[in-house]
Amino acid sequence: MQKNKRNYAIYIIMMAVFCSLIYLAISNGERFSHLQSVRSNTDISPFTMFLNIIVENLSHPLTILLCQIIVILFTVRIFSQIFKYIGQPGVIGEIVAGIVLGPSLLGYFFPEFSETLFPLNSLHNLELISQIGLVLFMFVIGMELDFGILKNKINETLVISHAGIVIPFFLGIVSSFWVYEEYAAAQTDFLPFALFLGISMSITAFPVLARIVQERNMTHTPVGILSLASAANDDVTAWCLLAVVIAIAKAGTFVSALYTIGLTLIYILLMFLVIRPFLKKIGTLYANKEVINKSFVGFIFLILIISSVTTEIIGIHALFGAFMAGVVMPVNFGFRKVMMEKVEDIATVLFLPLFFAYTGLNTQIGLINSPTLWGICIMFILVSITGKLGGCALAARSVGENWKNSFIIGTLMNTRGLMELVALNIGREMGILPPEIFAILVIMALSTSFMTTPMLIGVEKLYHKKANLSQYKRIVLSFGRPESGKLLLLIARILFGKQLKQMKIIASHYTLGTDLAPVKALQYAKESFAPIMREASKLHLKIDKRYKVTDKLNQEIIQLGNEEHTDLLLLGAGPRFMSESCNLENKSEHFNIPVISHFVHFLKESPLHLPGILLREKIESIMSKVDCPVAVFENRNFKGASRYLFILDGDKDKFLLDYLDTIFSNGVSKITLLLVDKPLIGSLLEQKIIKVKEEYPNKIITAPLMSENTRFSTQKDILFLSYDTCKYLSSDIRIYAEFPSFLAIRPATENSDRS
Repeated sequence: MQKNKRNYAIYIIMMAVFCSLIYLAISNGERFSHLQSVRSNTDISPFTMFLNIIVENLSHPLTILLCQIIVILFTVRIFSQIFKYIGQPGVIGEIVAGIVLGPSLLGYFFPEFSETLFPLNSLHNLELISQIGLVLFMFVIGMELDFGILKNKINETLVISHAGIVIPFFLGIVSSFWVYEEYAAAQTDFLPFALFLGISMSITAFPVLARIVQERNMTHTPVGILSLASAANDDVTAWCLLAVVIAIAKAGTFVSALYTIGLTLIYILLMFLVIRPFLKKIGTLYANKEVINKSFVGFIFLILIISSVTTEIIGIHALFGAFMAGVVMPVNFGFRKVMMEKVEDIATVLFLPLFFAYTGLNTQIGLINSPTLWGICIMFILVSITGKLGGCALAARSVGENWKNSFIIGTLMNTRGLMELVALNIGREMGILPPEIFAILVIMALSTSFMTTPMLIGVEKLYHKKANLSQYKRIVLSFGRPESGKLLLLIARILFGKQLKQMKIIASHYTLGTDLAPVKALQYAKESFAPIMREASKLHLKIDKRYKVTDKLNQEIIQLGNEEHTDLLLLGAGPRFMSESCNLENKSEHFNIPVISHFVHFLKESPLHLPGILLREKIESIMSKVDCPVAVFENRNFKGASRYLFILDGDKDKFLLDYLDTIFSNGVSKITLLLVDKPLIGSLLEQKIIKVKEEYPNKIITAPLMSENTRFSTQKDILFLSYDTCKYLSSDIRIYAEFPSFLAIRPATENSDRS
C-alpha cells in the first residue's frame, strides 16, 4: 500500500513539472507569430470545424475500405448461416451475399447508400486486396490436393475427370456460336471468347465438393473417394487448361501463345523437378508445429509470391502460380497442417468474402432484361449440366460403376461455385466476357452449385431399396475419442457374440465445427478410426466408417440411426453421464464412503467437455427421436470382462435377458442376475428367469443387488441394466458410485418423436 502511494506521488510530480515546462515552451513560441500565414477559415466555429474533420475522415480511402470490409463480413456471415440452415454449403451463401451487396440488389433498391459505401473509385482497392486473398486461397487449394488418392484411383479418375472437361468444353464452344455475334463481337475476338465459355463449363469446385462429401458422410465410401479423386484431377487439369486459355487469349492466336505455353511447361517442370524435391527435404525438418519458426514460414511465403509473380509475368495469371506453389509443398501432413492453419483462416474468413463482394459489385443481373437473355441463361445452365453431370455420369458408368454411383459422381462433379467465379473474374478483367454474359455465367455457377445437395438426395431416394435393409442386422457405434471407438467395438462383441460377424457394423465419428479443410478432415478421420480398425482387424470384422464435420452432433447421430434402420445405436458416455460431481462430493461427505471419495476424485480429474462425451440430456434427446434400441456405455476404467452382471428391476427389464444367448455364444461360463427388490420383481420377469435357468443350467446365478456376494471389480466387471433402472439407481449414490463400467440399454420404442 505504501509503495502504491509513493508511485502516485511520483506520477503527480512528474506530470506537473513537465506539463508546466511544455506550457512555458509553447508560450515562448508566440514570438514566431508574425511569420505565420493568415488563415482564411478563422471565422468557422469549432463545432463546424470538427464536423468538417469527421466528413473528411469518412471520405478517406482507408476509412471507406474498412467500412466496406465490416459490411461485407457481417453480410457474409448472415447468408452463410442461412444457407447452412437449409442444407447448403456455407460458401454458396457467401457468394449470394456478394451479389446482394452489388448493383443487382443493394444498388437497385438503395442506390444512394450503395454509391456512398461502394464508390466507383474505391473498387480498385477492394480488387487488389481480394486478389491477394485469392492468391492465398489458391495456395491452400493446392495443398489440399491428395496425390495418394489420385494414384490409387488413377484409371477411373482419368476417364471421369477428363470426360467432365472435354465434353462440357466442347459444348461450351458450340454454345458460343449463338451468342458471340450479338453480345461479344464488339468487345473481343471469337477464339478467346469461345475458349472462356468452354472453360467456364468445365470447372469443378473442389473445395465445395469436398465439403459436401464430408457433410453427407461419404468421405470413406468408395463413391466419395472416387468423387474426391476425380475432382482433384479435374482441378489440376482445369487450371492447367485455364493457363493455356489465358495465354491464347492474351497472344491472340494459338501460334503466338506457343511461347507462353513453352515457358509455362518449363515453369511446371522446374516446380516439380527442382522446387518440390528441395521442399521435401527441408519439410522433414519442420514436420512439427513446435519447430516451424517464423523464418521458415517467411521462406514458404516467399516461394508462394515468387511463383505467383512468375506466372503473372509469363502471362497465365498469378493464381496459377499460387496453386502450383501449394501443390509442390511437402506432403507431410504435420507440415501442411501447420501451413494451412496459418493461411486458411485468414484467406477464407477475411479475403474470400471480399472477393465475393467484388464479384457481386461487377455482376449486374438487371442487364439480363429480355426474354432472349433469359433464354441464353437457361441454355447455358442446361448445357453445363448436360456436359458436366451427363459426361461424368456416363464416364463413371463406363468404368464399372453402377447407375446410382454414376449419377452421384456426376452430380458432385457438376458443382462449380467458387472456382468458377475465379475463372469468370479473370475473363471479365481481360475484357473477354461482356457484362451480360458475365452475369449469366455467375447465375449458372450458383445454380449448378445450389442444385447439388437436392439432386444427391433425389438420387439416394430414387435408388433406395428398402427390401435389402432386412437382410442383415445393423449396429451403429458413435464415438468421440479414438480409443472410445475400440472400446465400443469390444462392448458390441460382448453383447452380440459370434452374431456380430453377420451384422453390418457402422462406426461414426464427428468433428465439431464446419470450417475444417478437406485435407485436415481426411487426416483427422484416419487418426480417429485407426484404433477401432486395428481392433476390427484382430476380430476379423468389417467396419463401415462414417465421418463428418458438423456443428449439429445430436442431429447427425439421430439421422444416421434412423436412415440406417439401426438394430442398436451404441453410444459412449463419460463418467458424468448420470450425475454431477458436485452432488457426489456433498453426498460422499455425508455417507463417508471411501470408494465414493475415490470416485469423486476420478470425476474431478476427468475432462468435462471432451468431443463425443454425451451427457444425460443430450443422450435422452437422441433417444426421444430414434425408435431403435439405444445403449449407453459408461467407462469406469474398463480393462476387460471377467464377470457379467445384469441388474433387473421388474417386468420392464425382462428384455435384457434376450441378450443372454449372444453373450453365452462367446464362451461365457456364468452370468449373475442382480435383483433390485426380489419380492416385487414381477411375475413375467420371474417366469423368464426360471426359463433361462432351465436353458442354461449352472450358468445363471441370482442374488439381491448390493449384497455381500456382489461386490464389484471396477476393471474386470461389466454390468448390464435398462436405462430406466439406471436412472432410478443413480439417485442412490451409495449404489451408483460402486458400479463398475456398465451398459444402460433402452429398448426399441414405437412412440418416439421423430420431428
